[in-house]
Formats: sequence, structure tokens, C-alpha cells
Amino acid sequence: HVQLVESGGGTVQTGESLRLSCAASGATGSTYSMSWFRQAPGNEREGVAYIAINGGTDYTYSVAGRFTISKDNAKNTLYLQMDSLKPEDTAMYYCAADQWAFGLGTAYRYWGQGTQVTVS
Repeated sequence: HVQLVESGGGTVQTGESLRLSCAASGATGSTYSMSWFRQAPGNEREGVAYIAINGGTDYTYSVAGRFTISKDNAKNTLYLQMDSLKPEDTAMYYCAADQWAFGLGTAYRYWGQGTQVTVS
């Protein structure tokens, strides 16, 4: 059974940074593709960053160059380093994992409960 637990959210000022973490049990980065998604009130869920089993990454246009996704397979932990944060980055952030996902536009079977990021 796969469980994902996000942490690291909070309230920051515009231009500041945050690092989100997602601790995975029952899944490892060596066998699961993993991603970060976000959803703001009234908006649809949006794919933010993706990391493949082989370490390849992809980002949605609005965060490219500001956000960095990474993983530590030994610790079973996924990260999202968010720099130069903007108010429009305010959302609930979720990590997701799936053995067969191949990008931000594919379905993910496992989801965390989310961590709130607020940029003022």
C-alpha cells in the first residue's frame, strides 16, 4: 500500500522560497514516477512538476526556471524547491505517484493529502 505525506508548506512573502517534501512509503522513486500538482480555490488541479524514474524532469510553463523537482530514492522522499514565489503560486500542493505515469498529463493512482502554500 502506497502512502504519500507532504510537508513544508507555509505563508511567505513574494520573492521568497519554500521547499516542499513528500515522504513515500510503499513506493520508491526507482520504480514510481512522481509529480507535484496544485489546486487553488475555484481552479482546476494543475500539474506543476514531474520526475521520471530515470530522473528526467518536466515543468509547467508558469514555474519553469523557478521551481526544481528532485528526489532522494534512498530516503523515499520527493522534493519541490520553489524560488521567486509569486501570489499566483498560492494553492494546495499535492504529490502523486504511479508506476505507469509518464508526465503531468497522465493519471496518478496515489495522492497525498496536500500542504498549503500561501504567497502574499
